[in-house]
Amino acid sequence: MDFSGRHCRNQLVSRLRLAEMSLHSCQNRVSDPDFIRMKEFILANTRPGGTPLLGNNIPLHLAAEDLPLWQAGERELDKLDITPPFWAFAWAGGQALAQYILDNPVLVQGKRVLDFACGSGLQGIAAMKAGATEVLAADIDPYAIAATKMNAALNNVSLMTTSENLVGRSSPDWDLVLAGDVCYDAPMADEIMTWLHKLVTSGTQVLLGDPGRTYFPKEGLQRLISYSVRTTSALEDTDVRNAGVWELLPVTQK
Repeated sequence: MDFSGRHCRNQLVSRLRLAEMSLHSCQNRVSDPDFIRMKEFILANTRPGGTPLLGNNIPLHLAAEDLPLWQAGERELDKLDITPPFWAFAWAGGQALAQYILDNPVLVQGKRVLDFACGSGLQGIAAMKAGATEVLAADIDPYAIAATKMNAALNNVSLMTTSENLVGRSSPDWDLVLAGDVCYDAPMADEIMTWLHKLVTSGTQVLLGDPGRTYFPKEGLQRLISYSVRTTSALEDTDVRNAGVWELLPVTQK
């Protein structure tokens, strides 16, 4: 299954354009019948396992080549009313960010954390394991929310979720925002980075994980570390990505 094409990336952009809720309300929850249906689908199309960079430190429900989801094309997904399942894969930037958090738990200890465009919930789970006070995992794909809940349970952590739009929200509720693999499209990357810069200006720390995608910003960042992340050419057009973890700087520090 090729999730590296422009169409799938544009669908990710569309998903990111939607993410906003109050941390105090969490009102847009998946209903129990919907969650049960999604859980059954996820269980039938993924397998619990580790990731190339983190090993078994954070197991996730992940797609595998011998399962139906991997082989499904756009037409099959449309029939099932499912958008491309980005939540079923551990992307390179997210793995790098999660590993960095586990290696440096002081970054999240005692903090309120937003896992933006969470996908599988990998980064938010890492934050909870490392000692965050609370994590809000946000993604507009309800299957991503269901997968995040299941992955959190798999790792014996508890976090909050929302499928509402967060882009543009100004809030003092988050001490730290984690954003991995979000710069797929120029307009969307500009919109997200403008919002994240505003959060930084207001005092929120922002960490980004990215393997050097085309629209990842070239300035206003401090690289903290890089990891070589084994992947597959079916997903990333290469078998290894050099994924960096970056801190977003206030505009005056560019």
